[in-house]
Amino acid sequence: MKNTVINTARLFGAGLRALLVLTLVTGVIYPLVVTGFAQALFSDKANGSEIKDGTGQIVGSSLIGQSYNLPLKEGQETPEPDLKWFQGRPQNGLGTNSVNTQYKLILSGATNRSADNKDLIDWVKAAKAAVVKDNSTAEYKVEPSEVPADAVTSSGSGLDPDISPDYADLQVHRVAQQNGLSVDQVQKLVDDHTEGRTLSFIGEPRVNVLELNIALKDLLARS
Repeated sequence: MKNTVINTARLFGAGLRALLVLTLVTGVIYPLVVTGFAQALFSDKANGSEIKDGTGQIVGSSLIGQSYNLPLKEGQETPEPDLKWFQGRPQNGLGTNSVNTQYKLILSGATNRSADNKDLIDWVKAAKAAVVKDNSTAEYKVEPSEVPADAVTSSGSGLDPDISPDYADLQVHRVAQQNGLSVDQVQKLVDDHTEGRTLSFIGEPRVNVLELNIALKDLLARS
């Protein structure tokens, strides 16, 4: 009986020591090492890929899209886009649900509707008509055939911060007119903020909308 008690105590002590060692290694040392490497080698990404404006104020993340809308008017359920700014992809995300997912981090996801789904087709048609209407000016007429896919569909997450160069180019005339700038000035902003494929072969060329609009704001401040 005495030997049994002693053996049990030894086993308990060994288990406790193992628990303490594993807790120290996996719960303290490993997280500190990983965090240290991340801060030393990838500090920007580790801290959320923050974007600052010209005053040094953090205004968002390069990984999460933002909306540029006018304040809701009385009786409105959906805000109108603020046409002074470049617009990102549609923010349908999960579509209509109990939680508004428009560029919010509460939920993300796609509509999960097939290409022949009537609701999706109606959304795309309405979005295309809005893109044509909003981006046409007296001197520049947008044709429906010129509207790229990312202008009328949300991304898989609904949070995509980037648009295609084609969609950015399509908005240049409207942004120039709304802000009293020349088309060449605005087009240069787009060209300067167009990123190529990652490692020259991964993904597609893209334009980060938040970074582009920060540059536009800075240009307006200097004009």
